[in-house]
Amino acid sequence: NIKLCCLDASIAFKPVTEKYKSIIITSGTLSPTHMYKKILKFENVISHSFEMKLSRTCIKPLILSKGTDQGAIDFRHDKRNDMDMIRNCGQLLVQVSAVVPDGIVCFFPSYTVMENFIQKWNDMGLLKRVYDNKLIFIEVTDAIESMIALENYRKACDIGRGAVLLSVARGKVSEGIDFEHHYGRAVIMYGIPYVNVTSNVTKARVNFLNSEYQIRDIEFLTFDAMRTAAQCVGRVMRGKTDYGVMIFADKRFSKKDKKDKLPSWIAKNFDSNSGLNVSTDTAIGIITQFLREMAQPTSLDDELGKSLWTIEHVIKQPTSLN
Repeated sequence: NIKLCCLDASIAFKPVTEKYKSIIITSGTLSPTHMYKKILKFENVISHSFEMKLSRTCIKPLILSKGTDQGAIDFRHDKRNDMDMIRNCGQLLVQVSAVVPDGIVCFFPSYTVMENFIQKWNDMGLLKRVYDNKLIFIEVTDAIESMIALENYRKACDIGRGAVLLSVARGKVSEGIDFEHHYGRAVIMYGIPYVNVTSNVTKARVNFLNSEYQIRDIEFLTFDAMRTAAQCVGRVMRGKTDYGVMIFADKRFSKKDKKDKLPSWIAKNFDSNSGLNVSTDTAIGIITQFLREMAQPTSLDDELGKSLWTIEHVIKQPTSLN
């Protein structure tokens, strides 16, 4: 079989740069921006990162590195079949589903990993415990069946039963579906979603980037994985009145080369005293306190000048970013 694949992303973007003098690209997950400058061959680039202006901290990101038994949460290939680790990941979902209202979305690195965990959790009786708290829906490779599962997931959230959606990074749910408000009060990213490094397409792409732009393979693969992780967890934060919990369930997320590649609006909300390298029990305590704070009423006066601007606020803003 012959498979044709474009390895140079700048080719696809070239018609845009040739037609327009000025181009503005905006996204909540364009991080780190220097990588895009290289692979898209941008010139004369002005880059700026805008902070999220809110009257209160509406997201709670956590890096979970230990389970309830203090065993490591580690999704490396030689660790992801460890029964203790699988059990700890299941117990995390059980406890989160008991304290987080409405919808919870979970992402796995691949369908193979997700199916293995679901089978093991079922054998351990953990899915039954999750079901006692919320209904469970699963994304599958069939697009129609997945849309039916998503529709029923939303219905379960609407009627107050609550639901858990088990899905896959780089799947339809992770890239095209928003889980605003009660449809996503928490998201769990199980493992770092690296692309399949054994794929011939991946091998050809990293070889091309290395020879053309001197981008090392591990640099690109980590950039790509963290961008995907950010897209997954960002599904639950879709507006200034929204709030949610983001759980990065893998101890490797705490490493500098991983954490620094997350968008600033996520990274700056890590609590250095309590949000990094936490255990399941500690995470549940933090989540419970966060949700209690989010349940408190707010007023428009709190929002004025921050997430809510009048015309006077707009006029006062500087006219350039110099």
